[in-house]
Amino acid sequence: MVRVEFLGPIQKAPLELEITNLNQLATILQDDKDMLEWLENSAVAVNDTIVNSLDIEIKDGDKVSLLPPVCGG
Repeated sequence: MVRVEFLGPIQKAPLELEITNLNQLATILQDDKDMLEWLENSAVAVNDTIVNSLDIEIKDGDKVSLLPPVCGG
């Protein structure tokens, strides 16, 4: 299982999914209308490392985090 966490203001409980790459996760999340805005603007981290491609392979025990943009000072 891969744990998917939604950080910051994304109001969604973590998911445990049987997926092998980020493309599969994107497909699942695109079906959730509440996630569409966040998918366009969020960074993605796999095991706390920011990634820039949906072709990243993930394996059992990995953690994927969606990091929405934040304002700070």
